[in-house]
Amino acid sequence: MFNLKDRVVVVTGSSSGLGRQMAKGFAGQGATLVLLARRKERLEELAKELETKGTKVLTIQCDVTNTKQVNEAAALAEKTFGKVDVLVNCAGSAKNAGVLNMTDEEWDFTMDVDLKSVFLVTRAFANIMKKHNYGRIINIASMYGLVGNTAMDTVAYHSSKGGVVNFTRAVAAELAKYNITCNAICPGYFATELTIDTLKTDAFKAYMRATVPLGRYGNEGELNAGAIFLASDEASYVTGVILPIDGGYTCI
Repeated sequence: MFNLKDRVVVVTGSSSGLGRQMAKGFAGQGATLVLLARRKERLEELAKELETKGTKVLTIQCDVTNTKQVNEAAALAEKTFGKVDVLVNCAGSAKNAGVLNMTDEEWDFTMDVDLKSVFLVTRAFANIMKKHNYGRIINIASMYGLVGNTAMDTVAYHSSKGGVVNFTRAVAAELAKYNITCNAICPGYFATELTIDTLKTDAFKAYMRATVPLGRYGNEGELNAGAIFLASDEASYVTGVILPIDGGYTCI
């Protein structure tokens, strides 16, 4: 089960963090990879690592908030491999502030990177999937798209990820007739190079013990199983699902 050999998987935001982790996970299942991110050198570094293990990889430098660059990336992926089977929308960033103090610029930046980009990338690659009557779209939202929080003020991030959650449902309903599924994963606190310093602090460890039933943050690779399942042929009857992978944060 869950063999992705001969499947072409596109992962945005794959130069670091969760995107990089999932790219490695899909490679382990035999997938051919199309890796998108702004940092070309980081993509090429990852590609070399995966290619030594036999994975076919195409790297494309792309700003996912730029319509032209997104459309060109989709065209190059299609030209290179003839199809796209799976899309993982993982690129993201945020300016953190509360509703009382957030600037227009901070709001717009977060909404562009975390919500508009998902629309742009999905539109481009779903049109390729439609031609082949097959597709798996996986949007990486956040548990913060399902609930509020008292750890930090980040109203635009909550809003953008909540938008991704319902965007997922809308796309699932719209594209089902083309045999394209669309699901979302809502990660909890995961260790990446951007978060690990905060997650390791005594204060945040205490916060996680109080708010996360499993009492810890997610480790590298613990998101991969959910993504691989949703990308698989076996998940053919799963669409419109919002899957928290959060150690139980949203269950209490």
